[in-house]
Amino acid sequence: MRSLPLAAALLVAVAVAATAADDPRPAKPKTENVILVMLDGLRWQDLFTGADEALLDKTRGGVADAAAVKKRFWRDTPEERRSALMPFFWGTIAKEGQVHGNKLKKSVGRVTNATNVSYPGYSEVLCGFVDPLILGNAKISNRNETVLEWLHKKPGFEGKVAAFTSWEVFPYIINDKRSGIPVNGGYAPLRGVPDSPEVQLLNRLTAETPLDGEETRYDAFTFRAAMLYLKAKTPRVTFISFDETDAQGHAGRYDRLLHGAHKNDAFLKELWETVQSLPEYKGKTTLIVTTDHGRGDAPVEWKGHGAKTAGAEFFWFAILGPDTPALGEMKDTEFTQTQVAATLAAALGHDYSAAVPRAGKPIAGAVKAGP
Repeated sequence: MRSLPLAAALLVAVAVAATAADDPRPAKPKTENVILVMLDGLRWQDLFTGADEALLDKTRGGVADAAAVKKRFWRDTPEERRSALMPFFWGTIAKEGQVHGNKLKKSVGRVTNATNVSYPGYSEVLCGFVDPLILGNAKISNRNETVLEWLHKKPGFEGKVAAFTSWEVFPYIINDKRSGIPVNGGYAPLRGVPDSPEVQLLNRLTAETPLDGEETRYDAFTFRAAMLYLKAKTPRVTFISFDETDAQGHAGRYDRLLHGAHKNDAFLKELWETVQSLPEYKGKTTLIVTTDHGRGDAPVEWKGHGAKTAGAEFFWFAILGPDTPALGEMKDTEFTQTQVAATLAAALGHDYSAAVPRAGKPIAGAVKAGP
């Protein structure tokens, strides 16, 4: 008689196991936090093949000391050059996560807003769709809700979304007044954290740095503001946008563009190592890195971008986290900028494209658990 309860228990266990196997719902993602970092206007060519030989001179690339730049960044193969330029990106993100957008391997990412300039690109990334009325970079409050604002309304995310940007237009793109998301952009002082000596010094240097009319601060100030906030407030969704790669492109200084990309890579390394050292983030954070638009080809069009600049419509995307299969550099894939927002949400287990039908769906295979 005592064997009957045991037999019944075994039958129940088998039934539960069978039900779980047939359950179409995905497993809960390990990711609890997402950090989205954008490197403004960094060409796919520079990311995937490293320093461009056609621009390593003063005439075409504005390079002040070609010998010094070549010593630092030039190598015999594209793989060696890109690793010299962005060692953390290729040594960690590419090996432990995924990198999409190398046209040489038929992985093609496209901007779909047709303007190929910053505000439309950032709006497309953050909203997941194109607004035909957003055509330039004017400081107009975005009428559309971003995925940041959408998440900010959800339980567990209130007060846990923040943005840090070198360009001062982001309060309008994210619409901080409507969304309630703190956006530390341009030369604004860092607020919302304890007023430590480090914060006071950062705010003082930020205020003393700009020249008249400047609207974009150094990326180092943006990064330090983000790091101070991250350690103090532990946001669940953090947006960081760097700008020097774009600014130096427009300035025609390819040497400074390379140094900017290299510096941004060091920031990514410090950011990732920091989150892996904090219990709130370790093993449960996904990092996404991408750009807002491409640029033209060397040696002539690389300085600019826009609707009439061939090649400026191509962008790239990288992701690293506990729910991302480590597939490395992707081949034979196609994706668009409209898919970034849903991919970010999917990493957190939310179905953004179902809630916002205009938005693109998550990039295929970027996260193995999701909505």
